Amino acid sequence: MSSTDEWTDILDDGEEIIWQGRPDGAIALRPASLFEAAFGLFFSGFALFWMLGAFKSGGSFWMFGLLHFSVGLGIIFHAVFWSSYVRRNSWYTLTDRRAFIGTRLPLLGRKLKSYPLTGSTPLELVDGQPASVFFAERTKRGENGSTTVAVGFERIAEGREVYRMMRDVQARASERK
Repeated sequence: MSSTDEWTDILDDGEEIIWQGRPDGAIALRPASLFEAAFGLFFSGFALFWMLGAFKSGGSFWMFGLLHFSVGLGIIFHAVFWSSYVRRNSWYTLTDRRAFIGTRLPLLGRKLKSYPLTGSTPLELVDGQPASVFFAERTKRGENGSTTVAVGFERIAEGREVYRMMRDVQARASERK
């Protein structure tokens, strides 16, 4: 079974795959993740300081600090390793009509998201080694409101080439109208 056979039930009639790839799985810290890691370090450091003080008082009351210490370590782990882990479990596909992002994560399962490419789809190339091509946005809700997150093919070696292919797809989509 070839890789295109696996797409038979997913692709529209006449739709063709023009590129497939995987993101770079290296750890890449962003300013926001550095802030998150610093917060986790402070959180776990304070819990450790509290546990040591409680331990000196005697008894087993110090163990209540283990939960906070563990949460702080979890925040640090998330900030440093999570985006890299997600990228290592992601696959990208570009067709002559859509972009697909597939992921396979524990507890969350397998997901395949499709993003149509039209003449009005905003494309952004973030050049670098590796480059990223963004083509959609999603809203991420948090405790203090919501933020907009760019969606795209992150940290790919062929960024400029994929960006050019997407522009070609856009041009053909505009011609079909």
